[in-house]
Amino acid sequence: MMNIDITVLDNLIALNLDVKIWTARKKLLPVDFGGAELPPEELASLGSKKICDPKELRIFGTLKARAVNLLDRTGVRFLGGWGIPEDKADEIVTELTDIRADFLNAKAQFLNRYDEAIKDWIVQHPGWESLIGSSSVSADYVRSRLDFKWQFFKLVPPNDNVVGHGLQNEVSELGGTLFDEVAKAASDTWKRCFEGKDKVTHKALSPLRSIHSKLAGLTFVEPRVVPVVDLLDTAFNRVPKRGYIHGSALVMLQGVVSLLRDPVTLVTHGQKILDGQDSSEILAGLVADTIQPVSEELPPSEAEFIPEQAHQHQIDSHGLW
Repeated sequence: MMNIDITVLDNLIALNLDVKIWTARKKLLPVDFGGAELPPEELASLGSKKICDPKELRIFGTLKARAVNLLDRTGVRFLGGWGIPEDKADEIVTELTDIRADFLNAKAQFLNRYDEAIKDWIVQHPGWESLIGSSSVSADYVRSRLDFKWQFFKLVPPNDNVVGHGLQNEVSELGGTLFDEVAKAASDTWKRCFEGKDKVTHKALSPLRSIHSKLAGLTFVEPRVVPVVDLLDTAFNRVPKRGYIHGSALVMLQGVVSLLRDPVTLVTHGQKILDGQDSSEILAGLVADTIQPVSEELPPSEAEFIPEQAHQHQIDSHGLW
């Protein structure tokens, strides 16, 4: 692994996403079973009971996932949160503020009908009124268990090398973490957009552009990120501007996605570009022939991505994956 200077922290700002979601669960107690004989504690333990319909709380999990997706698209996992390019901080705050507003609005709506929601849950489970009712909690308690906030903080490494060793290790692993995250996103992209396809619309490029944007914002993390960004730029420039993407252009994109899915090979080729190999040469290895003129066949709707099912396209790896 290439040594990475801790000055990476000059461009990085850490973010902790602090979202609290009430689970609506309480621990089951022996009294909940009305005196029924239970196995001894050393043999089995009691689980939990749901005291409110989980569907009532689903929106909060959805909004948290939206925030996590935003941070995964922009930053890299770091110190239990995310490392964010400092120049992206304002943009992140704007989007998190919008999500927080939706969260607080959903919280207010839920609390306004909290008593009714508990009653509805009890009605849905006749015979268990006591089990649910005996464990209900106040709306004020639930209010305290629902929150959406975040904290940014700037890291300053200690002067003592021994004391700062742990942080140095965390920073040195950022590049590997970033390429691993790219590999995961590329694998999802492959399954959703490229696997088994013989033509796709331009919508299939959207997840690749997200990967490109993430990498372009984090080029300071690892020297071999820049050549990967250049490789993606070159690939995008070779895709026809309109119509379906098929033939050698599609094979090239499928090769690029396969390359992104393999962090080890990706880093190897990033180093080759740093050593002087042109990114075009890498792409040339992904297709056996040159890109053919694009037909004017247009998809029924660019907004609706419904790729045609086709036989599996076999791609020559050319030693890339």
